[in-house]
Amino acid sequence: MSEPLPLNARVSRPRALARLLGYSLIGLVLFFVPLEIAGRSTILLDHAASALQLHVRPLVIGLALLFMLYGALAPWLDGSWRRSLTHSVFSVLKVCGLLIGAAYLLQLGPQALYQPNMLPFLFEKLVLSLALIVPLGSLALVFLIGFGLLELIGVLMQPVMRPIWRTPGKSAIDAVASFVGSYSVGLLITDRMYQQGHYSVREAAIIATGFSTVSAPFMVIIAKTLGLMEQWNLYFWGTMAVTFTVTALSARIYPLSRLPSESTPEAQLQPGESRLGSAWRAGMQQASIAPSLGAALRETFVDGLRMTAAILPSILAVGLLGLLAAKYTPLFDALGLLLYPLTWLFGLEEPMQVARALSAGLAEMFLPAMLLKDADVLVKFVTAVVSVSSVLFLSASIPCVLATRIPLSLGHLLLIWLQRTLLSLLLAIPLAYLARFLGWL
Repeated sequence: MSEPLPLNARVSRPRALARLLGYSLIGLVLFFVPLEIAGRSTILLDHAASALQLHVRPLVIGLALLFMLYGALAPWLDGSWRRSLTHSVFSVLKVCGLLIGAAYLLQLGPQALYQPNMLPFLFEKLVLSLALIVPLGSLALVFLIGFGLLELIGVLMQPVMRPIWRTPGKSAIDAVASFVGSYSVGLLITDRMYQQGHYSVREAAIIATGFSTVSAPFMVIIAKTLGLMEQWNLYFWGTMAVTFTVTALSARIYPLSRLPSESTPEAQLQPGESRLGSAWRAGMQQASIAPSLGAALRETFVDGLRMTAAILPSILAVGLLGLLAAKYTPLFDALGLLLYPLTWLFGLEEPMQVARALSAGLAEMFLPAMLLKDADVLVKFVTAVVSVSSVLFLSASIPCVLATRIPLSLGHLLLIWLQRTLLSLLLAIPLAYLARFLGWL
């Protein structure tokens, strides 16, 4: 551990050590250590966002509207709406999202839109939360990925991540941040790493569609809705196992398997050097050449603001369309036919109803739990797992992915959703039967 710092080092060795240990510790605490405050246990970022929503709600609403205004106008001002049909459609939808947000605050429009699981849910639970979480997360992100921790973890996790998930060792940070923090934080990390050349297109796509699922706090809400809190440990660890197994499988089939895979080579072990020693060397080198904290905060914060502006109007427009389609059209009946063979083959109660409800998860990941909250406990467990392990949904995560610079089309994302949902059912249903046989359900 006494190797010299690189020639382009900006700081001395003691300063690099302080950066690596001090800043990394701050990042770990902010992202991964749940603290109980006022009877609520979650990470500090979530506590901060919740406190702001509670105590300065008018300011948060104003910020959200400014984000939506910028997000709605930006594609037309910079010409990005011309890039593709998907960009054109989402540029229009962002304008619609801005108008929907303004209408909601002014209480305009039909009363059907103001049912608790419609606009109030989208605006209060998603828009206001993301308007704070993503910018705050972008600031905290600097401590996690800017000063050597990412490189250190990357070398340590190479033997695990590459063979199983076909992603660099450093993507382990994404996976844990998504489960403990949120998909928006995970995608923020992924987008940043992709822009910096740490991930190839395929690696970034695998991470964005396979690891950036909803966080543990979201899973608690699902478990509460379905009455599964008594089986929380079974649910949480079972969901993590299913989610990451599905990711390993989907990484090896079209379209993810066909995406370009050129990226910056990972650090290799030097002759006679241990993996721990190599990891420490990589972390110290990054800590020594990283820019100042202020410069890093500014750069990453701007990225966070850009992503927030792109996400918010999309969530309102696409989310509302999805919720309306689930409630008033046969669209998800048709999608349910694709899932029905599995729900029928495994002998679930009312297999068509289950298939239809699970397909509604494409619109919003909470919908299946809402629709099946009175079902058999085995069905509820399968629903809770599949809702999370499918990862992609139109009200939030798909617009978030499309807001990044990762070149995934809407068609690719819809196909990956279908693949993940089918694979999740194949794994979750036998797991549910096994848990019931063992008396855990």
